[in-house]
Amino acid sequence: MYSNKINIKSRQKKINNVNADYPLFILVSLLIVTSIVFSYSLTIYTVEYYGYNQFHFFIRQAFVGVIGILLMWGCSLIDPDKLINKVGMTLFISFFILMAIMPILPASMVTASGGANRWIRLPGFSLSPVEFFKIGFIYFLSWSFHRKVIDQPRKIGLKDEALLLAPYFLTFFIVVFIVAFLQKDLGQVVLLGVILVVLLIFANRSFKIFVVLGGVALMGLIGLILAAPHRIQRIYSWWAMVQDGILSVMPSWAEKYLRIDELPEPYQVSHSLNAMHNGGFFGQGISNGDLKLGFLSEVHTDFVLAGMTEEIGLVGLLILVTLMFIIVWRIFKISRRVRNPIYHLFTLGVALMIIIAFLINSYGISGMIPIKGIAVPFLSYGGSSMLAICLAMGLVLSISRVVEKEDIKKRKVKNK
Repeated sequence: MYSNKINIKSRQKKINNVNADYPLFILVSLLIVTSIVFSYSLTIYTVEYYGYNQFHFFIRQAFVGVIGILLMWGCSLIDPDKLINKVGMTLFISFFILMAIMPILPASMVTASGGANRWIRLPGFSLSPVEFFKIGFIYFLSWSFHRKVIDQPRKIGLKDEALLLAPYFLTFFIVVFIVAFLQKDLGQVVLLGVILVVLLIFANRSFKIFVVLGGVALMGLIGLILAAPHRIQRIYSWWAMVQDGILSVMPSWAEKYLRIDELPEPYQVSHSLNAMHNGGFFGQGISNGDLKLGFLSEVHTDFVLAGMTEEIGLVGLLILVTLMFIIVWRIFKISRRVRNPIYHLFTLGVALMIIIAFLINSYGISGMIPIKGIAVPFLSYGGSSMLAICLAMGLVLSISRVVEKEDIKKRKVKNK
């Protein structure tokens, strides 16, 4: 009898001390270390142009990367029931307020980009609220869908379903106004919109609401593009680059209406493609790339994949892409196995945030879609984006402890 009590306590202790998904932690850490290395390699020209110390970007990225890794590790040790709700709601509310008040902050407190205030200046660094808000937004959707949407009947009228989802559409429209109009960042709106739609699919909503959503989204996207001349110019520049290939498979009469001869091809994408071509299969070697020397702008941020490909080649790029997709796959695996519906939707949203941002950036630098200024998760230089994605991964690692705990309980039941 005494022996049985000891065994029960021992098993319970094992359940309470389960590990997080540390292979996922190691994979993410590898990408972060890669970003630190290339923050030095790709900024050789930039530091000379601005007169910085040669280790300026390296030191900053290393500092943020180490903090991000420690943040992931710390979160992985905490019970998600004591962490996820507090962090998720705090991020959603606080950074929503920060984004809303940014347009009225004095110029000394904000940093502008493209004519809009996107960063808040703090002692020693700048903060991009939208990077952290994305995580809070994902949690808000996961939490509220669980409470009000998932358990509702699938077959209800379109009007009733629209009323059910109205609070989320209103919230999203406010976010669109703040991010797309005030901050002029359409790429982030597209990313959040795709996450919203996919989470609605997993929240068991009917097909008809997605047809309506698709029409509204298409009209809204066209309206946002027409409302900003720089977006129209970007579309024209992209079309000037891809029109030959598209028009070659269309009827001959279409060329008369669709061909644009006046606009030049976007030089950024041209240099990006040249950089990837120069890399070949095995690259020119780390720090030996040529296009980063004043030709490829934003080489350590928006065009980091092009800069990396020139130096490590197609083989190196495929390794990085493989690591990225393994990370996403492991998050999907956690999402599929966890029983808590809030955790299920949240981990699914984080995986979508990573893969959509990666695809938007990679498609943009290769000319497949117009360029959007979205950072490559784990790889682009930037403190806000790095810390935000590390925080999201820390929350996912915390949730993975619940999955492991549930697996232990299942094994325990089977053994009985």
